[in-house]
Amino acid sequence: MASSLPPFTVRRGEPVLVRPSAPTPRETKLLSDIDDAEGMRFYSSGIHLYRANPAKAGQDPARVVREALARALVLYYPLAGRLREEAGRKLVVDCAAQGVMLAEADADLTADDFGDVKCPPFPCFEQFILESTTVAGVEPVVDRPLLYVQVTRLKCGGFIFGQRICHCVVDAPGAMQFEKAICEFARGATEALPSVTPSWGREMFMARQQPRPSYPHLEYREPAGGAETDRMMTTPPGDMVRVPFFFGPREIAGLRQRAPPGMRCSRFELVAACIWRSRTAALEYAPDEEVRLSFIVNARGRPEIPLPEGFYGNAFAYSVAATTAGELCGGDLGFALDLVRKAKSAVTYDYLLSVADLMVLTGRPLFALSRTYIVSDVSHAGFKSVDFGWGEAVYGGPAKGGEGPLPGVTNYFSRAKNGKGEECIVVPVCLPKDAMEKFLLEVEGLTAEL
Repeated sequence: MASSLPPFTVRRGEPVLVRPSAPTPRETKLLSDIDDAEGMRFYSSGIHLYRANPAKAGQDPARVVREALARALVLYYPLAGRLREEAGRKLVVDCAAQGVMLAEADADLTADDFGDVKCPPFPCFEQFILESTTVAGVEPVVDRPLLYVQVTRLKCGGFIFGQRICHCVVDAPGAMQFEKAICEFARGATEALPSVTPSWGREMFMARQQPRPSYPHLEYREPAGGAETDRMMTTPPGDMVRVPFFFGPREIAGLRQRAPPGMRCSRFELVAACIWRSRTAALEYAPDEEVRLSFIVNARGRPEIPLPEGFYGNAFAYSVAATTAGELCGGDLGFALDLVRKAKSAVTYDYLLSVADLMVLTGRPLFALSRTYIVSDVSHAGFKSVDFGWGEAVYGGPAKGGEGPLPGVTNYFSRAKNGKGEECIVVPVCLPKDAMEKFLLEVEGLTAEL
């Protein structure tokens, strides 16, 4: 794991606007009815840490990134625009090359000072991402830059690329597509087009002319009882603790031994079922209280959802597995697995259109949080492959352990190697301090080989 950082100072320059390097269309573009849901109205943050590269001696990474970013924005020009809210809370992008924010910084640290960062949160991430001002504790997305970048030079010759990007406009694969376009230009591509040409295509996920939600959509309905009975909603942040859990070959084998014979399960399904069940037991919800697992199901790569090539908008839905705490903890792992698999298979194109319909009819609400464990699997996002010419990132991934104001309600599943050098799914679980020990015992009981 990462060692404690020595005392350090970050000297950040005044942020500047970076505009597209060539003329771009002046127009207004509609976001989809999935893009502009309340749960998308935030900035997701990512960090990439790079060592020095002797071949890049004398080159300023901040300048390389700034020039490449300006070139990438020619094709991704909506990201240089500003959001505007219209009737019915509908968001549109005013595209007028207003620009994105970039700050240069210097830190008296080396890449080695960070140790082996295996999973988020990145150490002292607040110092390496460029924040914007908040209003009453909330960060608006309307009439603000859609991208904030900070390039922090390290005294060893390496650097940190930190970004915060508006989730209304891109999801994780879309953000990676954009960052890889920046990288191609940074590495010296002379062609005007990156290897993947971006496509807007937001009409794919617009509500139907006569909206007709056709699924229960528990993801947008709070369970009975609300937040009062959920310790995750009421425990002060200072009484929470975060511990990374590694699910490598041994742990996955233990989980597979507890799956029903003949059930084909992905590693994500096994780990999600394990953590949901163990977390529910550790939090000691009443047996009759409803508990939920909510996770992102991506539409990319599905033949029945014909996304245009280069699409970089939000192409996913939250799906929910729900039961009572008593049934979940009283049943075996196979019970939880069956619920997870059914929820995963429920997301079809019709389901996504139903979500869009629901957003239009109900004012684009936030997803439910009470007694709900929300998971985003970014283990296949390819963060470490973001290469500006300095080589593969030492660390590449989310800046934070989870998004949102409530620690531990949301979680990233990412990829890392354990102490044996084995490829793992790593989950930085955050729980009340007194629940963590029981959670550990529950996980050990489900992952020990039989």
